[in-house]
Amino acid sequence: MTDPFVVVGADAAGLSAASKFRREAPDRDVVVFEKGQWISYAYCGMPYFIEGRIERLSDLLSLSPSEVDERGIDLRRGHEVVAVDPDARTVTAETADGDTVTQAYTDLLVATGGRATTGPFDVRGPDGAFTLHSMDTAAAIDAYIASPEAYDPARADVDAVDRERVEYNAALPAPETAAIVGGGYVGVEMAEALSGRGLDVHLFQRSGHLLPPFGEAVGDRVEATIAENGVTVHTNTPVERLVGDGRIEAVAFGGEELPVDMAIVGVGIRPNTELLDGTDVELGDGGALSTDEYGRTSLPDVYAAGDCATATHAVTGTETWVPLGLTANRAGRAVGATVAGEPSPVGEIAGTAVVKAFEMEAGRAGLVEDEAAIDAGFDPVRETVTAGSRSGYYPGAAPTDVTLVADRDTGRLIGGSIAGPDRAAVRINTLATALEADMTVPGVERLDLAYAPPFSPVWDPILVAAKVLNGTLAE
Repeated sequence: MTDPFVVVGADAAGLSAASKFRREAPDRDVVVFEKGQWISYAYCGMPYFIEGRIERLSDLLSLSPSEVDERGIDLRRGHEVVAVDPDARTVTAETADGDTVTQAYTDLLVATGGRATTGPFDVRGPDGAFTLHSMDTAAAIDAYIASPEAYDPARADVDAVDRERVEYNAALPAPETAAIVGGGYVGVEMAEALSGRGLDVHLFQRSGHLLPPFGEAVGDRVEATIAENGVTVHTNTPVERLVGDGRIEAVAFGGEELPVDMAIVGVGIRPNTELLDGTDVELGDGGALSTDEYGRTSLPDVYAAGDCATATHAVTGTETWVPLGLTANRAGRAVGATVAGEPSPVGEIAGTAVVKAFEMEAGRAGLVEDEAAIDAGFDPVRETVTAGSRSGYYPGAAPTDVTLVADRDTGRLIGGSIAGPDRAAVRINTLATALEADMTVPGVERLDLAYAPPFSPVWDPILVAAKVLNGTLAE
């Protein structure tokens, strides 16, 4: 084997790196270890599969094992890397059959992703309790929701699926009432998905508003939309435990119990870094692997990318951990190029994200909440405005809320959020670009954004917000 590049993890970051490396360094070998059977799948599409908008599980796959093989990548599924020896430059993997494999590397990429946290909640005990962080779980939830006589097994049309788990859940009585614990991305998207499947849905959030990273203005508007669509929202309501032995029976909170026959726990994720336990690797924000601008860890010739790795924040310039899809794909591709001999920065991040809640769209970028801005050394000033999404006389115009946050001393834009039902989310890309360019609020106000009645009013909502915030800064 010639100068092997070894990758641990065969999803977004891992296969992006392996594919780029194979194209740029055809004379070197690349080996990809994957703990399970699933590779290159769209995690973010799972709620839409469960809702029924996506008809087949296979629609969420980007690459098949045969396509990976055709690229000249040595893919080894069912191989869990359990240890790394930086001195010997080897990884040790265990197979599903209990065999042990030792693989040498010249360069190593750790792209092991993250896993759902469950807090105090037991989702492995009672039937009907789930977290959503794998394709097998998505298939199991879809089967559980359907009545036994109505379930279509063709929806789980991928050989890698845990067929026994799917069939077990498909045979259980269909649920009527669901509790979702956690009002973040997963909670909001699953509220719509389960409601779309006809369930009576209760969404619980321990803080005062949904989607905390998006700020209060967005959280309040999303909450109102969800409630208007029949979901009961419980803010400032920490769930204490799941009740039930054989099957979920209730969720307990504040001395009360709400009877349910399904529960989704979405309280966060944590990075998978255990394979480097026992080494001197440095950890950063969130316990993720600390990396530099090229994705290099503190270990020689060991890289990290995706949900297990940190990145540099575009606003603060500090190391941060924000696990998102583009971050993983972009960083993996950059590491592949770097290892192949073309040094490529993984890029900074601004935490740019969008989410859909029924007809409401929301986006965020940068430092939206005052606490985060103050911790980063800024003196935050904010304004929230509501403006039309199109010219008022053009059909489809809808109110769009824009919040902009700036540093009082410098006038620099440091964050923002958007909410509205008419193409609001995509407008966040303008703010993300402004943040990457270190623009001031006056600079944003002067942006030459496109105008035509079907798309935007003369003064785009972002320009209106910048104009108002600029006035506040001038006081």
